[in-house]
Amino acid sequence: MRIILFTGKGGVGKTSISAATAIRSAQLGHRTIVVSTDPAHSLGDSFDRAIGPEPVQLAPNLWAQEIDLLHQMEQNWGAVQQYLATLFAWRGMDGMMAEEASILPGMEELASLLQIGSLADSGEYDVIVVDMAPTGATLQLLAFPEMATWYIEKIFPFERTAMKIARPIMRSVSDIPMPEEDFFNAVEALVRDLSRLESLLTDRDTSSVRLVVNPEKMVIKEAQRAFTYLNLYNLPVDAVISNRHLPDEVSDPYFVQWKERQAHYREVIEDSFAPLPVFSVPLLDSEVVGYDRLDKMGQAVYGEADPTRIYYRGKAQELIKQGDDYILLLPLPLVKKGDINLHRGAYDELIVRIGGWKRHISLPSTLSGKEVAGARYREDHLEIRFR
Repeated sequence: MRIILFTGKGGVGKTSISAATAIRSAQLGHRTIVVSTDPAHSLGDSFDRAIGPEPVQLAPNLWAQEIDLLHQMEQNWGAVQQYLATLFAWRGMDGMMAEEASILPGMEELASLLQIGSLADSGEYDVIVVDMAPTGATLQLLAFPEMATWYIEKIFPFERTAMKIARPIMRSVSDIPMPEEDFFNAVEALVRDLSRLESLLTDRDTSSVRLVVNPEKMVIKEAQRAFTYLNLYNLPVDAVISNRHLPDEVSDPYFVQWKERQAHYREVIEDSFAPLPVFSVPLLDSEVVGYDRLDKMGQAVYGEADPTRIYYRGKAQELIKQGDDYILLLPLPLVKKGDINLHRGAYDELIVRIGGWKRHISLPSTLSGKEVAGARYREDHLEIRFR
């Protein structure tokens, strides 16, 4: 069982790469489904086929699905959303506005992610390829179950018992809507499902996240931030797909500066995401729409390789807390201690330089404003202390 998630800035070709990966996987005999969790579905446009909320078979061993967010919301948040809408309406909010306000930030993304767990549990597929919403921030929401599980185990039982006692008393003195038992059942089931999903997506033998980038400064910066948070939340990243490189055979003088800039950013990408493998994909000579064009893109990305293999194991970086300090661990094998230089860049960026190799690390908000108190190299790791 393999789950491969593609994320990146909007417009980098993430959907096309996801579809091309699924085609290559299916051709190798894996029962493969490609799903889109992006509210602005474009998977059907990519295949040039009608794709709906139920899996549709497109070719031997290949299915596709665009997740119905409204259905997922109703199934996973129905009781919670209904209570919130009733509460907002009680406070005087217009009925339609109350229903809209009851959809809390992140609920749509989490609802769509839960479908991944359902597909994995079905046993009908060997490979699930996921076209994520255009931001790595979606995956940060998966840190929620750890906190929510603690809440369910420690606090939730007391609240539930107290509400049983308070409900009849409150109804005798106020008309404020009180949550019923189905509300508590829904919250408990939701946290249980999210915890199961978190376990599935952090299993390094099952799941991999792949970052899709273009050789452009803004795209790379966003991918660096996503990469930092993916590592922070223990989500395994095994490759970077660098899309839309001008082919070598393009020799028109008009594109000289474009090619020089792309060559520069290609080095930045390899430096920023080391030790992950980087797959460079050329800009194809026509729009990537339809099975045949996606098949060609898949060949350009993977060649004869199996896209379902795990291309990198281990954590590319790790952040741990030690007393009041934080330690950032970077795996750097076969490095001489005296060759390492590091300094703070702009926008909370740390720059590590080893000889001609340079790594730009976007620091998480936890380290924002904290000073670098020292660094040491031991056991093939660079340890950077923040205080």
